[in-house]
Amino acid sequence: ETFLNQLKIIIITMSYSAPGRTYSSCSVVQPNNSIKTSKYNFFTFLPLNLFEQFQRIANAYFLFLLILQLIPQISSLAWFTTVVPLVLVLAVSGVKDAIDDFNRHKSDKHVNNRPVQVLINGMLKEQKWMNVQVGDIIKLENNNFVTADLLLLSSSEPHSLTYIETAELDGETNLKVKQALTVTAELGEDLQKLTEFNGEVRCEAPNNKLDKFTGTLTLRGEKYALDNEKMLLRGCTIRNTEWCFGLVIYAGPDTKLMQNSGKTTFKRTSIDRLMNVLVLVIFAFLGLMCLILAIGNGIWEHDKGYYFQVYLPWAEGVNSASYSGFLMFWSYVIILNTVVPISLYVSVEIIRLGNSFYIDWDRKMYYPLNDTPAQARTTTLNEELGQIRYIFSDKTGTLTQNIMCFNKCSINGKSYGDVYDMSGQRIEINEKVDFSYNPLADPKFAFYDRSLVEAVRLNDVPAHRFFRLLSLCHTVMPEEKKEGNLVYQAQSPDEGALVTAARNFGFVFRARTPETITVVEMGETKIYKLLAILDFNNVRKRMSVIVRSPEGDLTLYCKGADTILYELLHPSCNSLKEETTEHLNEFAGEGLRTLVVAYKSLEEDYFQDWIRRHHEASTALEGREEKLSELYEEIEKDLMLLGATAIEDKLQDGVPQTIETLAKANIKIWVLTGDKQETAMNIGYSCNLLNDDMEDVFVIEGSTSDDVLNELRKKMKPDSFLDSDEINIQFEKSSKKQIIIPDEQANGVYGLVITGHSLAYALEGNLELELVRTACMCKVVICCRVTPLQKAQVVELVKKYKKAVTLAIGDGANDVSMIKTAHIGVGISGQEGMQAVLSSDFSFAQFRYLQRLLLVHGRWSYIRMCKFLKYFFYKNFAFTLVHFWYGFFSGFSAQTVYDEWFITLYNLVYTSLPVLGMSLFDQDVDDRWSMLFPQLYVPGQQNLYFNKVVFVKCMLQGIYSSLILFFIPYGAMYNTVRSDGKAIADYQSFALMAQTCLLIVVSVQIGLDTSYWTVVNQFFIWGSLSVYFAITFTMYSDGMYLIFTASFPFIGTARNTLSQPNVWLAIFLSIALCVLPVVGFRFLKAQLKPTPSDKVRRNYLIKPEILLSMAWARWGAALHRRGVGFLLSGVPQLAANSPDVQRGQELATAIVPSKKHRNPSGGGSVEPQALNTSLLH
Repeated sequence: ETFLNQLKIIIITMSYSAPGRTYSSCSVVQPNNSIKTSKYNFFTFLPLNLFEQFQRIANAYFLFLLILQLIPQISSLAWFTTVVPLVLVLAVSGVKDAIDDFNRHKSDKHVNNRPVQVLINGMLKEQKWMNVQVGDIIKLENNNFVTADLLLLSSSEPHSLTYIETAELDGETNLKVKQALTVTAELGEDLQKLTEFNGEVRCEAPNNKLDKFTGTLTLRGEKYALDNEKMLLRGCTIRNTEWCFGLVIYAGPDTKLMQNSGKTTFKRTSIDRLMNVLVLVIFAFLGLMCLILAIGNGIWEHDKGYYFQVYLPWAEGVNSASYSGFLMFWSYVIILNTVVPISLYVSVEIIRLGNSFYIDWDRKMYYPLNDTPAQARTTTLNEELGQIRYIFSDKTGTLTQNIMCFNKCSINGKSYGDVYDMSGQRIEINEKVDFSYNPLADPKFAFYDRSLVEAVRLNDVPAHRFFRLLSLCHTVMPEEKKEGNLVYQAQSPDEGALVTAARNFGFVFRARTPETITVVEMGETKIYKLLAILDFNNVRKRMSVIVRSPEGDLTLYCKGADTILYELLHPSCNSLKEETTEHLNEFAGEGLRTLVVAYKSLEEDYFQDWIRRHHEASTALEGREEKLSELYEEIEKDLMLLGATAIEDKLQDGVPQTIETLAKANIKIWVLTGDKQETAMNIGYSCNLLNDDMEDVFVIEGSTSDDVLNELRKKMKPDSFLDSDEINIQFEKSSKKQIIIPDEQANGVYGLVITGHSLAYALEGNLELELVRTACMCKVVICCRVTPLQKAQVVELVKKYKKAVTLAIGDGANDVSMIKTAHIGVGISGQEGMQAVLSSDFSFAQFRYLQRLLLVHGRWSYIRMCKFLKYFFYKNFAFTLVHFWYGFFSGFSAQTVYDEWFITLYNLVYTSLPVLGMSLFDQDVDDRWSMLFPQLYVPGQQNLYFNKVVFVKCMLQGIYSSLILFFIPYGAMYNTVRSDGKAIADYQSFALMAQTCLLIVVSVQIGLDTSYWTVVNQFFIWGSLSVYFAITFTMYSDGMYLIFTASFPFIGTARNTLSQPNVWLAIFLSIALCVLPVVGFRFLKAQLKPTPSDKVRRNYLIKPEILLSMAWARWGAALHRRGVGFLLSGVPQLAANSPDVQRGQELATAIVPSKKHRNPSGGGSVEPQALNTSLLH
C-alpha cells in the first residue's frame, strides 16, 4: 500500500458484467470524460471577471480614485471623469473575455456531445463522449477523433497496426503507427471475446508527458509491459484504419491532452518592465505634487483663508487649516491622476495587436512551396524583436533543409561515394547509378559511385552486413498500398534516408510486426524475429535491435554517434577504427551528418538470461527506465565495427546572406547543434558564420573542469586568472546578488567552438561565468554534441549574466526548451513537425525570413512603441501640470483648470487616434532601406529610443509646455476686454483658451514626431481637432445648457472667446513657444549628433545618385553569381524593371553623368561593398 501511494499508481481491473456495461474498478476516484475549458458561467462571469480585471494595478488604481471621488469632502471632479474611461476599459475587456469564454463553452459542448460506440451488454451502443468512463471498451473508425487516452486492444490492420495523426497534440502531420499487444490483438472485433476480456492494468498517475507511458497489463496470469507505442491519446485522429478497439485508461481532465493545456510562461518585454518602474516613479511624483499643494493649502488657509470664511467658508467638518490640507491632498490626487492615464495600457495593447497583424500579412515572409505564412503567435512581444542581441539557432532544419540524402559511407575501411580517375584524383560526374536491376528501388534515390553497387552484387560480406543493419536497425513503418510501391513513415528524416539507401542497394525493408521484420535481401525474402529494441534517446545517442535470422543466428545491430559507439567497440577494431575515423573527418569536413554502425553476435545462453531480466525490467513500475538503461549498457559492449554513414543536409536558401546581414546589425549568433564538431564547423564556414578573416577559431574540448577552465581563460582572457580582474572583484563582492557582465572587447574577431562534453563542465559553478565572458567576446559561438537541456541552459546563462535580449530559433521537439527559455522564441515549420512552432512566439517557414522579422518588423515595432510612449507621457504631463500651476493662483483649492468634459474626453477622444495612427503606420525609413542598412538596428539593442533618460527629457518637456500653456493664456486673459468693451477675463474663458492651446500644441507635436505621413495620419490629426471644436461648440451652446443645466455650465463661452483676435494671437504664441525649442533642438541634434536613420534619410534625400550606385552593385553581384550569359540576356531587363534603377534615374539624371559607382562626396568611385557605410558616414 505504501508503495502504491508513493507512485500514485492507478489500477484498473476489467471483468465481465452481464447486466450492464463493462465493469471497471479503480484505486482512485476517476472523473468522467467531460471537459471544461471555460472559465465562467452566467452567474459567476461578472464577479470573477471584475475580480480578475481589478488584479491589474492600473484598474485597481482607478477604482481607488473613483472611491475617493465619491467622498464629498475631497471630491474635486465629477464622478463621470473617472467612471466613463474606467467603465469603457472594463467593458471592452469584459466583452472580449465574454466572447472568448462563450466560444469555449460552444467548443466544450461540441466536444462533450460527440458520439462514440461503447461496448455495453455485449453490444455496441452510441454514447456521448462526456458519458465515457475509465475502463470502458470503445470502438473507433477511420477519421474518428480518439475519445480518451486508450490502450489499443485490436484493429482491422494486419498485426493490429493503427495509423494515427497527432497534429492536435504536437502539430506533426506525418502519420504515426501504434501497435497492440499480440495477446489482445487476438480479440479482433469479436464482441463476445471483448466483453469477456478480463485483465488488470497498472499504470502511472495522469501526467503531461506525451511521449511516455509506463504500465503493465496482467492477463491470464501473464504480465505484459505497456508503453507509449500501445496508447492512443485523446486529440489524435484515426487514419487509414477501418476500425480499432481501445480500453479507456485516462478520461476527461486526466488525459494527456488536457494535462498539457495548462498556462504557458508569460513573457514580458523590457519596455514593459521599464514602464512598471516609470509608473512607480510617476506615482511618487504625483504624491510629491499633491503633498506640495496640500502644504500650500494648509499655509494659505492658515494665513488668509481663516480670515475670509465669511466669503469662502470651510467645508462642513473642516475645523483647522491642517485638516483642510489633508483633504486637499486627496482632492489633488483625483485631479492629477491623469498623469498616469488608464488609456495608456489599452493603447499599448492595440498597437501591439496592429503590429502583429503586419507580420501575419507580410507576403515577403510567405513561403509558397508549402503554403506557410509568417505568424505572430503572441501579440505582447513585438517591440522586443527590435532589441535582439543574441540569436541561438539550431542547425538541422533551421539553417539546413532537413531533407536527408544518403551521400557517402565507409564500409570495412573503404570509403564510397566519391569517384576517382586513373590517377587517383576525385572527379565530378552527374551520371547516377542505375538501380533498374532492383524492382523495389526508389526511383528518386541518387548515388554516383558504381563501386559500391558492384561490391554488393559481388556478395561482399561487409557490404551485405552493412546494408542488412540499415534495413533492420530502425523504427520505420512501411506502407505498401500497391504491390512494390513502398512508402516509408519515418520518425526522423535520417532514418528514412538510411532505410531508403539499403532498399536501393538490395536490402529492402518490406514489412514489420511486433515480433518480426521482413527484408528482401538481393531478391530473397527473409523474415527476422525481432527480439528486442533498445531505444534511442538523447542520453544514449544510439539505438540497437536484437534479431534472430532465419538461420537461427542471434545478432545485435547498433547505430549511433561516433563518440558514443567508439567507447563500446571491441579492442580488435582499433585499426579499423582509425581508418573509419579518417573517413568520418572527411565526411564531416564536407558538412555531412555521420553515424557509426556496429554489430555483435550473441550467445544463446547469455541472451536467454538477459531477455528474462529485460522482461522483468520492462514490466517494473518503479525505476523502469534506469533498469532498462543498465541492461542496455551491459549488452552493448565489445561491438564489432562495420563502418559509417554520411548523409547530406543542404543549407536553406539565403542562410549565408541572412547571417551576414544579422552580423552587420551587431547581432551575435550562437549555433547549438547535436552534430559532431567537424560537421558543425563546416556548416559554420558554409553559412558565413566562420570565415578565414577571423583571427582564430578556438576549440574547447577539455575533458575535466580544470582543462575547460584553462582553455576558456587562456584562449581569450588570460588576465581573468588575476585577483585584480574587475569582474572577479565584482563577482566576489556580490556573491549573493546577481551580477551583469559588461561588454568586453577582444583584440580581433574570433570564433568559439565547444563540445557538449566540455560544455557540461563549463555550465557548472563558477565556470559558467568564464564561459559567458569568453563566448560573448567572440563573434560566433558553436556548441556541438549538445542535448536539448544544454541548449536551454546556454540560453539561460546569457540571460542571467548579460543585459541583453535573446532569441532562440529551431524547428524540432529538441528545440522546445530553448525556445521557451529565450526572451523570444521562433519556430520554423519544417520537416520535424510543428512542436517548435506550437511552443514559439513567432513562426515562419525559412530561416532567411528572420532578417525581415527583426530588421523590419522588429525595428519598426520598437521605434513606434518608443515614439508612442514618449509622446503619451509628454502630452499627459503637459495636460496635468497645468492644474499644478493653477493651484498657486487658486488658493490651492483643488479647482480644475479645464472643463470636466474636456478632462473626460482628452485621452479617450481628442488625442487617442492621432497617436495610434503614428504608432501603427510610422516608418523612419522603408523596409528596403532597413534591410540594406542593418546598422539601423543597433540603437534598439542599446535601448536608445526610450529609457529613463529619455523619460526624464519627456517629463521636462511636459513641465516646460505646461508652464507656457498656463501662463500665456493667464497673461493674455488677465484684465482683458473685448473690442466692444466687455470683459472676458473670467474663469470659463481662461479654461477654454488653455485647453484649446493644449490640444493644438499636442497635435503639432504629433505632427513633428511623425516621419511617415499617410492619409490615415492626416485624417486622425485634423479629424481630432475638428471633433474637438464641434463638441466644444455643441456642449457650450444654449440648447445643451437648457437641457442639461447642471452638466454644461459653460454657456456661450466658445462663441464669445474664440471670436476674439487676441485669443488666437495668444494661442499662436503658446504654440510657437512650445514647439520652436523642440524644432531647434532636433535640428541641431540631426546636424551635430545624427542617429543612423538621420544619416540614411539625409543621404537618401540629398544624394540620390547613391541609388544608382546601389543598383549597379546589385548588377555586379548578379553577374558574379550567374556569369556572362546573364550579362548578355538579363541585364537590360533588370535595368528596365529594377525599382532602384528607376528611382535612381529619376532622381539622378541631371547629377550623375555616367554609370560608374560615384563617390557621394565627389572623389572617385565607390566599391559595392563600401556602399552600406557610405550612407552612414
